[in-house]
Amino acid sequence: EFQSLVKWLIGQGATAICVSGDNGESWALSAAEKGRLTRLAVDASAGAVPVITGCSATMLKSSVEFALQAKENGASAVLSMPQTYVLKTTRDELLGRFEKLNAAIDMPIIAYNSPRRAGLNLSLDDIGAIMDVAPIIGIKESNRDYFHHSHLINRFADKMAIMVGPCHYIMPGIALGAQGYIATGPEFLGDDTRNIAALAKEKPSGKQAEIHHKLTVIYELLMGHSTWPAAFKAALNLIGQPAGVPRDPVYAATPEVFDDIRKTFDELGISYLP
Repeated sequence: EFQSLVKWLIGQGATAICVSGDNGESWALSAAEKGRLTRLAVDASAGAVPVITGCSATMLKSSVEFALQAKENGASAVLSMPQTYVLKTTRDELLGRFEKLNAAIDMPIIAYNSPRRAGLNLSLDDIGAIMDVAPIIGIKESNRDYFHHSHLINRFADKMAIMVGPCHYIMPGIALGAQGYIATGPEFLGDDTRNIAALAKEKPSGKQAEIHHKLTVIYELLMGHSTWPAAFKAALNLIGQPAGVPRDPVYAATPEVFDDIRKTFDELGISYLP
């Protein structure tokens, strides 16, 4: 079933597959499970797209273990936050984390800035400094400050791939110069999914505004109900994709949440199972 999801995403136009991200329940997966999912994704993609595996963890030892499992099983790169849930860290600690991770795994790294998840925010100077000590090929940027996004794109878009995180930043972010996105939500837009990047780069139109609105509403729906990723899994199940239920300690979406998802899908014209 997992491989069918991978093939479905590629069919939707995905140019890479990200395994064990936040909404992929990375926090509930063992190193062995991350490795197995990486291998399943690599085999399912059959070389059509690269596979990226999340290796974020509080302890460096855990991140290294996750990343080595990913590398052994064919991942092309890893996605890593700084030391998660450490509410404050010095510049030396931050750089030491990425420098040591690089030394231990020797593979491309996509940095991940998610202040809400990690408990700390990577400033532009932090990002530049990290690029000096590790092979950072891109960044997933989930900061909600659009000033930050604008300056990030202006400063680094010619040095690495800027990937937008929050759905409601995808269209304007790509229009400003971001290269793409690693996000939860676009997969629900059917035929429009594979055209998001191209539309975002075009002269603004009614279609562009429509897609931006849909992405915004989808994101609010998926992140605004239950504990993530319960609503995301419920929504995937509704459109016939085998997402199952969340792992402990997250509860499955309630019937009321399913009703809200159906209502939103109806408003957006998204088809789902009866």
